[in-house]
Amino acid sequence: MDSRLSIIAGFKGGKSYVKDLYVSLPFRVVSVGQRKEDNKLYQMVMSSSPGILDGDHYHLDVSLEQGSSLQLQSQSYQRLFNMKDKAVQELNVLMEDETSFAYVPHPIVPHEDSNFKSHAKIHIGKNSQIIISEIITCGRKHYGEVFKLKRFQNLMEIYHENKLIVKDNVLIQPDLIPINSIGNLEGYTHQGTLIFYSTKSDVEKDHLIETIVQSAEQFKEEMEVGVSAMEESGFVVRALGHGGEVMYNFFLHVQEILWDLN
Repeated sequence: MDSRLSIIAGFKGGKSYVKDLYVSLPFRVVSVGQRKEDNKLYQMVMSSSPGILDGDHYHLDVSLEQGSSLQLQSQSYQRLFNMKDKAVQELNVLMEDETSFAYVPHPIVPHEDSNFKSHAKIHIGKNSQIIISEIITCGRKHYGEVFKLKRFQNLMEIYHENKLIVKDNVLIQPDLIPINSIGNLEGYTHQGTLIFYSTKSDVEKDHLIETIVQSAEQFKEEMEVGVSAMEESGFVVRALGHGGEVMYNFFLHVQEILWDLN
């Protein structure tokens, strides 16, 4: 099934708002965060489907007009069902100047023989920032499905002034790459990646990294966390663990720290 979601965040009178929204089945978008008084836009992406099925092709288009701030949230864990062929998701984000976008979704659960590729392409404007993450689990561990997927790939590209600034490629293909080998998951069952990039001139990158590393200390019994700094105002947070909920809550905490910069 070809499914589409398109949202445009506008900015007027000092407030961000939904300027335009289009969805097709199985998508639905609802407003959340009504109690917040920061004049930013909070939207939750919901689905009437139990998960992503064989042959599904999701097209997600997000645009932020100058001055707007949009935080997308997910409804629940995303399941990737058994597939004979594959499923694809394309996320295109266009950010004008002085915008802020955040998307920290729930973990992905790949069922046995699932084959999924996600490609995110983001164009960020001046004086703007983005927070985006993904968490991949081993599958339905209690059903004995530990990395029995065919293939999972998440390709992330961030551009500024038509120049590629960040490229991150997570690939899990157990029949080709030994999942527990050195340099891969090494016995862990969950992997998470959170990318922060800013084109603002006043971002204290080193201080933010130190804050995140200190925050991770309280989870050291449950997961390993590392932060890689970029040359410019950005960094990548990597996490390895054995549970999706702890990792997801940690990423939400990191999002809260970074979101308040805007």
